[in-house]
Amino acid sequence: MTVQTPAPSLPAFDPARISRWRPTAFDHRPELPLITAADVHPLVPALDVWDCWPLMHEDGRTVDHHRRQWWFFLSAPQFPDPVDRHVQARIRLISRGDDGWRDHGNALPDGLNPGTREWAGSAVLRDDGQTVHLFYTVAGRREGPYSVEQRLFVCNGVLGAEGPGNWQAPEEIVAADNIRYILDRQENPDGAPGTIKGFRDPAWFRDPATGTAHILFTGSAAWSDDPHNGVVGLATFTDGRWQLEDPLIDAVGVNNELERPVVVHRGGRYYLFWSTQRHTFSPRSPAGPNGIYGAVADALRGPWRPVNGNGLVVANPASEPRQTYSWWVTGEDEVWSFIDYWGLEGRDPASDPALLRGRFGGTVAPAFRLVYDGDRVTAIA
Repeated sequence: MTVQTPAPSLPAFDPARISRWRPTAFDHRPELPLITAADVHPLVPALDVWDCWPLMHEDGRTVDHHRRQWWFFLSAPQFPDPVDRHVQARIRLISRGDDGWRDHGNALPDGLNPGTREWAGSAVLRDDGQTVHLFYTVAGRREGPYSVEQRLFVCNGVLGAEGPGNWQAPEEIVAADNIRYILDRQENPDGAPGTIKGFRDPAWFRDPATGTAHILFTGSAAWSDDPHNGVVGLATFTDGRWQLEDPLIDAVGVNNELERPVVVHRGGRYYLFWSTQRHTFSPRSPAGPNGIYGAVADALRGPWRPVNGNGLVVANPASEPRQTYSWWVTGEDEVWSFIDYWGLEGRDPASDPALLRGRFGGTVAPAFRLVYDGDRVTAIA
């Protein structure tokens, strides 16, 4: 896929066309099993790893290359306060085979990134069996003040004997238009987690109904000044270039961050999943738990309706509401995430600094599977 200079977005836009997520209650909260010390196994010594995604085929299946799966994780040194990991995040390549996990170092060479940090994305192996596209979020700019500005880029590489590599210079695929999606350079270094505006998490999807390639992403509604204005965005590969489209889901007045969206196609339906946290819900909306949420539609552009009535698929246990986060659904319907703050037993790391490091997992969490039944989606261990 040749990536060219993005075409300008067309201004014609009607937010009333977007499917809205407006949950009224979260009375039923299916829960994941408790994380215990037996689940916490560091993948790379002295590094925290979190948001993850596999190298996948164009149809979403996870690539098996030399009897290994090739996974990308965000990674950073193990800081005393794990929140600092976001300011030094690099993408790490870690493979998985019969012998377990194997570290292959930073996925991208030093100096290749046009920003200051590498944030989450997706990776696809083209049907030629060689060409790899690594879509990812460029945070900040290499030259300039610190910021949490987010831009969507792609690196083109090759699948070799040692996994994906031979990366070319990253290219920007689309830019926020300030009509549908907020264009915000975010030069305030004090932006609190959960409050910054998004243009990140590019996730590949090829629509089996049309054969067209799309990118989903986390965005923020430019047409609303509500502080809780998260959306799931869409870009489409058309006439040799990526083109912004209207968002698929609008959570204005409900939630600020619909993170790491991903779509799968099952039984003639489209299932869209995202991750979010209790603290990013608006105080004017029912607040759901930290969990994976979803919507279902009969066509990619909707209309979308929440799965399970309110959108919640499964959440962390009420007794350990922060134990895992950032769920990714594979082509095999496995759901992967990372261990966040586990075993807190009601304690707050903000008031007990020892818990910041001692109870942060920074590693892969136990996976589970999804089962689809029309507008219902359930999780099984």
